[in-house]
Amino acid sequence: MDITTLGVDLAKNLFQIHGVDGKGRTVLERQLRRRQLLQFFAQLRPCLVGMEACGGAHYWAREIAKFGHQVKLMSPRFVRPYVKSNKNDARDAEAICEAVQRPSMRFVAIKSQAQQDTLALHRVRSLLMRERTALMNQMRGLLAEYGIVVARGTAPLRRAVAVLLAERDSRLSESLREMLAEMSERRRSVEDRLKRYDLRIAELARADERAARLMAVEGVGPLTATALVAAVGDARQFRHGRELSAWLGLVPRQHSSGGRTVLLGISKRGDRYLRTLLIHGARSTLHGAERKRDRRSRWITALKERRGANVAAVALANKNARVLWALLARNQDYCAPVTA
Repeated sequence: MDITTLGVDLAKNLFQIHGVDGKGRTVLERQLRRRQLLQFFAQLRPCLVGMEACGGAHYWAREIAKFGHQVKLMSPRFVRPYVKSNKNDARDAEAICEAVQRPSMRFVAIKSQAQQDTLALHRVRSLLMRERTALMNQMRGLLAEYGIVVARGTAPLRRAVAVLLAERDSRLSESLREMLAEMSERRRSVEDRLKRYDLRIAELARADERAARLMAVEGVGPLTATALVAAVGDARQFRHGRELSAWLGLVPRQHSSGGRTVLLGISKRGDRYLRTLLIHGARSTLHGAERKRDRRSRWITALKERRGANVAAVALANKNARVLWALLARNQDYCAPVTA
């Protein structure tokens, strides 16, 4: 078989294959089990392989590329228009095979194992953050049922629970007191694990020269720097900073027609975790911008007064994303703005 392009519909156990020759004619339609996939590609002549960027796609892309194949990943959003008629595995594989041949198709860079390790570290830390928040909300809600309202924040709740457990408050039964003690112990365990993950991320940031260079930008710390380096990899895959900002969903959506340009709110596409880190970092910068007189701080302060803190934070996150692209793509050091 003279196969030049293959579309692979990934799954947990059953993988659908669709292959075409140099003239675009279908020459292969086959279903493979998980253990058969790499054996199949090992016996196949090198060709172009297309897959959707989904769970496990980066692993399969790295393994298949070892056999000399050219592997390209695409967003499922861009593959969907090529699905003919009703959806099934065979038509999905055919659509992937068709989409990967388009010269205007946008592809997803294949992540290395080191990049995935760093992103896994961030995901586990994010899970622990959600678990801690859920525990504190549950404790706060239980106390409110007994007429005890605690101020917002971690520290007020920690102090209030410590006082309630130390003193014999008549409003709390022994059963509730035991549950609060158990939940407090779980919260302490989660916070200890969070500290260990924060230390590991800080060590990664110090060891990586690229992340250390990014942390020179105000509002960018170890979390943002390591997550961006792991998610982006080679920043030169983006032609300019605006492409990176658009990839992060920090640019306006557009709904224009007939020469009339209409810009809406930010698109919120791409990596939500990275976008959140950049916006939170921008919010921290806003607090101290009013006390500074450099050009960047004056621009932030004027925008905040004119459009509000939320718009200013997103605009600053957008600007920071473009600056971070320049630092990564050009291997430059950050030049801090000079006070006027």
